[in-house]
Amino acid sequence: MTVFVLFGATGDLARRMVLPAFYTLAIEGLLPEKWILVGNGRGDVSHENFRERVREALEEFGPAPGKGPWREFAKRLRFAGGGFNTDSPGSLLDVIADARAELGTDAQLVHYLAVPPVAFPELTKALGAHGLAAGSRVVYEKPFGTSAEGFRKLNRQVHGVLDESQVYRIDHFLGKEATQQLHAMRFANTALAALWNREHVESVQIDVPETLGVENRAEFYDATGATLDMLVTHLFQVAAEVAMEPPAALTADSLQAAREKVIAKFRPIDPAEAVLGQYAGYKDIKGINPKSRTDTYVAAKLWIDGPRWKGVPFLLRTGKKMAAGEQRVSLVLRTPAGPFRKLPPQSNVLSFSLAGSGEVDLSLLAKRPGIADELEPAKVALPLTAVPDADPLPPYSRLIHDVLEGDRALFTRPDGLAAAWKAVRPLLDSPPRPVTYATGSWGPAKARKLAAPHRWLLGQ
Repeated sequence: MTVFVLFGATGDLARRMVLPAFYTLAIEGLLPEKWILVGNGRGDVSHENFRERVREALEEFGPAPGKGPWREFAKRLRFAGGGFNTDSPGSLLDVIADARAELGTDAQLVHYLAVPPVAFPELTKALGAHGLAAGSRVVYEKPFGTSAEGFRKLNRQVHGVLDESQVYRIDHFLGKEATQQLHAMRFANTALAALWNREHVESVQIDVPETLGVENRAEFYDATGATLDMLVTHLFQVAAEVAMEPPAALTADSLQAAREKVIAKFRPIDPAEAVLGQYAGYKDIKGINPKSRTDTYVAAKLWIDGPRWKGVPFLLRTGKKMAAGEQRVSLVLRTPAGPFRKLPPQSNVLSFSLAGSGEVDLSLLAKRPGIADELEPAKVALPLTAVPDADPLPPYSRLIHDVLEGDRALFTRPDGLAAAWKAVRPLLDSPPRPVTYATGSWGPAKARKLAAPHRWLLGQ
């Protein structure tokens, strides 16, 4: 039995991500047998009007409400208006009381904060002030803080109300099926486990270019930028998934400990080994400061101080309005010393596409059939949907399911976040001036030097 309270229920994040994810779980039969979703917001919205808004969100972002158990799903939707803060709970307490009367007084409370980070402290305090914190689970969207100091302050405020075991800091890249395949491919296959170190890996590229701009969230983005929005969150977390030592077990505690331990070994990024960019026309967008120096692109070289990865550069890159949209992790293997001569560099690559349901690719050199010893590039691809009985969940659905189950394995811990802020701090304190780059390009040409003596695998 679960009462799922969605703060910011009529906002963009709830419409695009949370509500579609929740409905996906309903279609798949993965929700608790008894549940009620209570949307919360400042407006005075009736239960019926909220159901219609949820329907519209699903029609726009899917899965379409014409599919699956829409009628039964809609019956379980409620709305509590009047806002929610320490001074006033609005109608939320009454709606939750009605839901618990219907489901059972011991129904599990799950609070999902689909609101801007600036709203986290007050909502957290209000949960405690109005008796909704004890025994509950609370999901915080990223970014959890917007600076090292902001993170520490927010963490103290959260722990003043909640025990760490109640806190679920979400990073949807950790919920991606292909991100989890990094564990399976590495830890379940001897051949891959053997090459997962500096002896065999020349470099690692984590590349997340995007074709979208920021028009739909201009004011938020201009106060954030690519470094805060993507580098210190998604890209650092994926780097940790690649670089971690084998955990003792695939349990929440062991996985989190392994992830946070390697993040603590991230060397602070040298601003001289980073390139910031801003796409042409960004300052012309409504809501953007005409003098903005916000980065819409960041590329950085990350070093991990430990015996497994000593001397192996992790090349991280993301940007808006780029030539293509990809989410790819690539382990570039070292070129063999012989007996073949003049082998082309970066020919042996183990690559994971994190987009969609994911794909594992192996690029290698093969002999061209014939009498001559001539080599040609070849590629082996394994779409994860081709695995027998594959039934992948979208990342938000997977993570919300884990919250409902009380599984914190794919959520971040404060020690890891503290180390991540420490690693990015030099770049935040002394950022290079953003270089203007053309929309539809691969970003500033200056970033090519970061991959020297070779190149970025995507573009350029």
